Amino acid sequence: MKPPPKHAPSRIASTADLRAFQRMMASALLRPLTADDGLQPRWVDGRPMDAVAAEFIKPNDRLTSFERLQLYSRMYWFRLSDAIRDDCPGLLAALGERAFGRLAKAYLERYPSRSFTLRDLCSRLEQFILERPRLTAPRTALAAEIASFEWAQTVAFDGDSRPVVAASSLARTPATRLRLGLQPYVTLLALRHPIDTYVIAVKRRDALRSEASNTPGAVAVRRTVRRAALPRPRQTHVAVHRHNNRLFYKRLDPAAYRILEALRRGDTLSRAIAAAGPRVRPAQVKSWFTSWMALGWFCARGNKPRRAAS
Repeated sequence: MKPPPKHAPSRIASTADLRAFQRMMASALLRPLTADDGLQPRWVDGRPMDAVAAEFIKPNDRLTSFERLQLYSRMYWFRLSDAIRDDCPGLLAALGERAFGRLAKAYLERYPSRSFTLRDLCSRLEQFILERPRLTAPRTALAAEIASFEWAQTVAFDGDSRPVVAASSLARTPATRLRLGLQPYVTLLALRHPIDTYVIAVKRRDALRSEASNTPGAVAVRRTVRRAALPRPRQTHVAVHRHNNRLFYKRLDPAAYRILEALRRGDTLSRAIAAAGPRVRPAQVKSWFTSWMALGWFCARGNKPRRAAS
């Protein structure tokens, strides 16, 4: 984003004035809040923020210019925080309210939203967790895996798709030359923890709590989140994908994972199958490919993607 103008235009007399006003307003709204969730008291050049706000925000009979601008800035940042919370229930349950809140705030300051949609908000959360490990210590490795898994769910839900390869076309190309693409919405994960079962347990727990809170006669309680029982280390290979517009997690044999990873890298079919290792039987490979073809995971490499159906 371009730096904001030093002053807001005194009146909107041209498209240039409108652009300057818009940059001033956006810059003011998107500046990170203070530790107590207030508007920054000083502008980028050191001037008092109440004087700057008065240049382009009118007061009313209840709120000053500063207070009105602060209200909108809080709405913006609280909405982003809620979006991260909604997209990352597993991470929230693993870290707890306080640590998750610190992480979300630091993340938004480092990687503010640059998209028209909140869908992409958590796309760099795993990267940020690894960049700032102290925010999630001593559970940084686990937190990064949960973040990668929960982002994979977003990709699977509405990621692009490509035309599925017909089984009949595979027989016409030798395995030594055939290269298959994987659907963009399929994410392959090699994890050190069974994150899939953990996230399922968290969602089931949250659903039961929501159902109980909506029961007639239930006593209203403050919304709090307790840390969930953390998964014990266990090597896990999983594909996060969709089928018939529904989200699924599919466990993979390590050898099957290696085949799919090789295909995604661009290896030929024969090289990908060889990557599975010498202990894999032909019947296993046939069974895996039958399942993957039925799920529509394979596409021709380089085909133009299509957006998911809404």
